Amino acid sequence: MPKDDSAYALVGWYFKLILIVLFIYALLPLPFPRVRELFGIDFLSFNLFQYIGVGLMILAFIWVVIAQFQMKNSWRIGIDEHMKTELITIGLFRFSRNPIFLGMTLSLIGFFFAYPTVIAFFLLIIGSILMQIQIRLEEEHLQRQHGSVYLTYKKRVGRMLHLY
Repeated sequence: MPKDDSAYALVGWYFKLILIVLFIYALLPLPFPRVRELFGIDFLSFNLFQYIGVGLMILAFIWVVIAQFQMKNSWRIGIDEHMKTELITIGLFRFSRNPIFLGMTLSLIGFFFAYPTVIAFFLLIIGSILMQIQIRLEEEHLQRQHGSVYLTYKKRVGRMLHLY
């Protein structure tokens, strides 16, 4: 991630902040068990939603690991303008141009269901917005790098999910 004052650097900084807040928020109930009750959304506080949330987080983790494995040497965190990577269009990338971000979104949804609080909801919304901005920055980079090959792929496969 760049350290300048670009929009891309700002998004990277907010991503790091969201991850830190999410990590702290996940661990906060250990010393303060009642903290989630203060910000809880009562109508979602059922075991079924918690099980769905944990299931989504597990599914998202597996999905992201598979997508990262399928990217092989093209896997990067952020945009590297100097490194030419292969455009991956197989595996999960046949269904989503951004399967890792899809997995991260599913994980945030799962976290919200597992811990239905106002704070988890805001983390879901802010994280989703940041991912959408990052996706668009990366898509511009991929279009510059791969040209018409990427445009053809973009027409064939949805940004987040495309089922045939």
